[in-house]
Amino acid sequence: MNRNSAIVVVDMLYDFIDGTLACLNAEDAVEHTVSFLKANENHTWGNPPVLFIRDCHPSNHCSFKSMGVDWPEHCVEGTHGAQIHEKLLGFVNEDLTFFKGKDPSKEQYSGAEGLNAASQTLVDVLNILDCENIYVCGIATEFCVLNTVEDLLKAGFAVTVLQDCLAYVSKDGHDAALKEMKKSGAKIV
Repeated sequence: MNRNSAIVVVDMLYDFIDGTLACLNAEDAVEHTVSFLKANENHTWGNPPVLFIRDCHPSNHCSFKSMGVDWPEHCVEGTHGAQIHEKLLGFVNEDLTFFKGKDPSKEQYSGAEGLNAASQTLVDVLNILDCENIYVCGIATEFCVLNTVEDLLKAGFAVTVLQDCLAYVSKDGHDAALKEMKKSGAKIV
């Protein structure tokens, strides 16, 4: 990893780990992500920025079963399920945290659609930080990770997906998403 690198952690939130939408491999993905973050601290040039994406919905979000759609209620603002896993909290910087899904009428899978407290997008901040190489981990491979990676590639970043640091809804969906990301230009390691 060089000084033009950043790490993007997508939706490592309790509802996706052990809550209403618990995903396969979630606990292992958290452990591998923590190991990766620790292994990439204290370079001679400093630490790479770590940017967090957070699904954060109002209770009447359009994607919920209670609203007649597919997903169970998840990551409702202010609940434990919407919180970043405690093992990752030491890496969180509020200025580098991006919330998506706050609009009750709009589904947002990509972290590139989220905003930080200063109303900046993920792409805006990565450009401000002069990052070129983005390492991505998170939940779920076939939804929010896939969409985030595709948007980062479209924005011109070199993207590396950390396969051991992913959790997923289904193994088949995970495998298909990895193939799709690779075909789009991401490196899978």
